[in-house]
Amino acid sequence: MSDANAEKLYTLQGMWCTSCALAVEGSLKRLEGVREVSVHYPSATLCISGTPAVTQLSNLAAKVKRLGYRLTELEPVADAHARLEEESRYLTLRLMVGSLFGMWTMLASLLIYAGALPSVQIEQVVAWVSGAFSLPVVLFAGVPFYRAGWRTLLAKRPGMDVLVSLGVIGAVMVSIWLLWRGSAEVYFDTAVMLIVLLLVGRLVETLCRHRGLKALDALALPDDNVTVWQGERWLSLPAEEVAKGVRIKLAPGGLVALDGTLEAPGWIDTASLTGESVPRHFQAGQTIYAGCRYLGTTPIVMQVSAGVGRRRLDRLCDEMRRYQAKKGELQKLADRFAAWLSPLALGLALLTLPTALLFGLGWEDALVRALSVLVVACPCAVGLAVPLASLAGSGQAMQQGIALRDPAALETLARIRSVALDKTGTLTIGSHTVLHWAAREGVDEPTLQRKLWAAVAGSEHPLAQALANWSGSQSEQRPEPYLQVTNTPGEGRRVQLNSGEWLTVGRAAWLASQQIALPAQAEDATLAFASQVMIADEAGWLATLYLIDQPVKDAEPSVKHLLASGYVVAMISGDRQGAVSWLGERVGLGREACYAQRSPEAKARLLQGLPSPALYVGDGLNDTLSLAAADVGIAPLSASEAAREGAAAQLMTPGIGGVVKLLGIAQRTRRIMVQNLFFSALYNTLALGLVVVMAIPPLIAVLAMAASSLTVTFNAARLAWAEPDYEGSLNE
Repeated sequence: MSDANAEKLYTLQGMWCTSCALAVEGSLKRLEGVREVSVHYPSATLCISGTPAVTQLSNLAAKVKRLGYRLTELEPVADAHARLEEESRYLTLRLMVGSLFGMWTMLASLLIYAGALPSVQIEQVVAWVSGAFSLPVVLFAGVPFYRAGWRTLLAKRPGMDVLVSLGVIGAVMVSIWLLWRGSAEVYFDTAVMLIVLLLVGRLVETLCRHRGLKALDALALPDDNVTVWQGERWLSLPAEEVAKGVRIKLAPGGLVALDGTLEAPGWIDTASLTGESVPRHFQAGQTIYAGCRYLGTTPIVMQVSAGVGRRRLDRLCDEMRRYQAKKGELQKLADRFAAWLSPLALGLALLTLPTALLFGLGWEDALVRALSVLVVACPCAVGLAVPLASLAGSGQAMQQGIALRDPAALETLARIRSVALDKTGTLTIGSHTVLHWAAREGVDEPTLQRKLWAAVAGSEHPLAQALANWSGSQSEQRPEPYLQVTNTPGEGRRVQLNSGEWLTVGRAAWLASQQIALPAQAEDATLAFASQVMIADEAGWLATLYLIDQPVKDAEPSVKHLLASGYVVAMISGDRQGAVSWLGERVGLGREACYAQRSPEAKARLLQGLPSPALYVGDGLNDTLSLAAADVGIAPLSASEAAREGAAAQLMTPGIGGVVKLLGIAQRTRRIMVQNLFFSALYNTLALGLVVVMAIPPLIAVLAMAASSLTVTFNAARLAWAEPDYEGSLNE
């Protein structure tokens, strides 16, 4: 984001429904310097981009306050939970009042409707009793609707709450007018049911929003103290008070509270952050992240690289909430539909009254017909159709180990036609293992491993570390100490052991330059796709080892699942052809789908030639251009910072199985979005048409409106509550 267009995320408090969100959004869009505004009701967040001056909290808060809302800095997840719990209690109290008094209102109305009362005079008394019991519901339980309706009117964006308020007030006024005329056919029950059923829907909706925040709880850490080196001694301080560069001590079995680099090697359990079931051994200087657990037996020291608020977990949490605050195309379509539906319903209600009178209906029937139009047109289902599904889908993705950043990602992912995959670090583990070896006659594997371990121990070269892992894993002895070590960067090394023996390890050409005779068969590229390393001792050439970057465990089942699902799958790499072809064969890709030795620019051009929309998965700096060129970019767990910044989603578990999971989640989410949007729009369109041309009792209109809202809410909740077996689809 350039300086000319800053993007900020805030918490908007005081919203009652999606109409409030649209009202604030519409008001802020009129400010000069604002480029884009998105208010997301389920997460109570406002995302605004524009000039730095206009996006300042002080400037926006004053504007929002005039509408009756309150704008604050983005609240922590714990505060969001507390706010929703308070809203739940607020709704529960009003629902209890509405249910208690509304029950008696409904009972009185049923007695009148059923003709169970012995005389007209008693019916009149019962009708007045019905009105009396409705007063607490109308004057207390319904207050939030009136307040929200007034605020949206102030913002010149009348929405659902205006219709609800007018419906309640209209039902009460018509009932009072009928009582004054001596009629017992009152509609206090309509006003009560409208309020009570909408309160039930709001409470269910709040619980769904509460569950949507559960996905962010996985990114929260307990507020424990950490041991800090300060003033030449170790002190215990809260984690939020520890700054970058400070040295902290990690206790055995303790949770890592901050990001940092280790000063000594150690075993780290990354399961809580990455889902890896096997702990990893980290070397000194490697970065570990908050949320991991140190498994060593003695304390080690770490230098903090990111404090609270700047940790990787904090960034993922902010990105997730930024995603929730923005809107995709389906949400914008729903907002546009809801925006014109409310004025249309008001216009139809005003038009229904004189039209009914012109067609010969009496005042009572005309007023009831207009009242039904107001009630049935409430667009709450339309407003909830997409955001609840989107929130549930993103929460499901987070539970499956995928952090979403782009608001349109779920919608676009559901339409993906082609998937392009990087090789190194994406389809492969990013580190080499020994695939094959050949030694001179008389040299067995234990002898080779002992000498090889002695030659490469302590080297930081990736291939040397791979050789050390292979040779050291089978040896029970410690490597012999060195007398002398000579490293030639990019070529190899010579070491002299305490015993006086010299060992040379490195590239074949470099060994030849050291006057070491190499056998003819060793010079042949018997495994062209593998990296070749040779070792020699004082007797000459000892062995040739071939190393390969092995595919991640789920590469083959994931690629085969994508192919079976009808996607066009390609591997695009900058690596040499032999290694790319070998990997393609291992994971199930044909040679025509494997592209090798491609520059970053060539990768992007090739990607744009694939069927659109296209998905790209890459982890390195050379993948950033392709991530930007793709319709959706995904960064794997080991991705560089640049790749993560350019991707729409990040996998938080090893491998690429998350891509399959995410595509499945996206398809289910879009299906729910389309279902919700279609049925809510169909309901409002048909209901308005029916209520204009035929008499529908207001109470039936209330029940139909509430049923549509609850249907949309529960349909979206299926995403959050369902636990699909994504693992099973990869194992088939």
